Amino acid sequence: MRSAKDFFRPLAVGAPAPVREVPALPSRMIHFFDPGNPRMAAKVPALAPQVDVLLGNLEDAVPADRKEAARAGLVDIARATDFGDTQLWTRINSLDSPWALDDLLTLVTEVGGKLDVVMVPKVEGAQDIHYVDRLLAQLEARAGLRRPILVHAILETAAGVANVEEIAGASPRMQGISLGPADLAASRRMKTTRVGGGHPGYLVREDPAADDAPRATYQQDLWHYTIARMVDACAAHGILPYYGPFGDIQDLLACEDQFRNAFLLGCVGAWTLHPAQIAVARRVFSPAPQDVAWARRVIDAMGDGTGAVMIDGKMQDDATYKQCQVVVGLADALAARDPELAETYAAAQKAGQEDDAR
Repeated sequence: MRSAKDFFRPLAVGAPAPVREVPALPSRMIHFFDPGNPRMAAKVPALAPQVDVLLGNLEDAVPADRKEAARAGLVDIARATDFGDTQLWTRINSLDSPWALDDLLTLVTEVGGKLDVVMVPKVEGAQDIHYVDRLLAQLEARAGLRRPILVHAILETAAGVANVEEIAGASPRMQGISLGPADLAASRRMKTTRVGGGHPGYLVREDPAADDAPRATYQQDLWHYTIARMVDACAAHGILPYYGPFGDIQDLLACEDQFRNAFLLGCVGAWTLHPAQIAVARRVFSPAPQDVAWARRVIDAMGDGTGAVMIDGKMQDDATYKQCQVVVGLADALAARDPELAETYAAAQKAGQEDDAR
């Protein structure tokens, strides 16, 4: 067992010191693109300012005969593009594939200074994170990097869900965890072929009425348990939880519903697979202006956060004070990056203050 003191020492001589806290950077949408596709690669400079995270995908969506081209394409894009405040991530191939090692060797040594996070698919336990952790340290030392590259795990096997707590705490590099519903469904032998979202057959039915009237049914969420468990594991270890992909890119309404469920449960963002989903993620994972204005009102009324006050007939105490701090902290971080959102928040707060003055 590693000593707690050792946890914050570099795993290789010359590697940068591990982080002690996950950077609080906006990551409402992790937008996937294929770096081996010239048409998609050409759109990256224009796309970067529109998203919080751009992710060069090297894994499942890339055919085997295009793996090397995708990897080389990501190197070229990273070198040629000024990403500004947008983070650059990559999803490497799974650790049991013949490509994962070369993904890390190439990307860290050639463009590691521009790479913020490595997303690792099909993580099944702490051992997978430990392997990547040590290898990244060695490669960072070789490349002379001064900032550690963080690690993001995808929860997409039954073993991964069973071990999610140990995965979340496996390394100081851990940035977060995403739900991977499609592979997880296959691993669990779930009877759905959808990528995220609900299923019409997964429902509860209203009790029978005395007059034999038709009984209403209510579709349930296949992923509620997994997301809630993932959120708890991430919160306990100070890292960030994310909803993964929503595969039906034409059903933006259902996509928004799934994203909002995840947001309310504690997720900070989701994957976007198509540009149409970017606006959905931005809207859902940014706190509503009226909620931010209310949270500021509670914080102002509570002072040091102790005791209890009544506002509009509703009791507010230290627990609601903490909830409001979460909302305001997120709003402030997003507003610092998004001037349009900052104006919306300021207008809502001003309107609320005017209402109070009347």
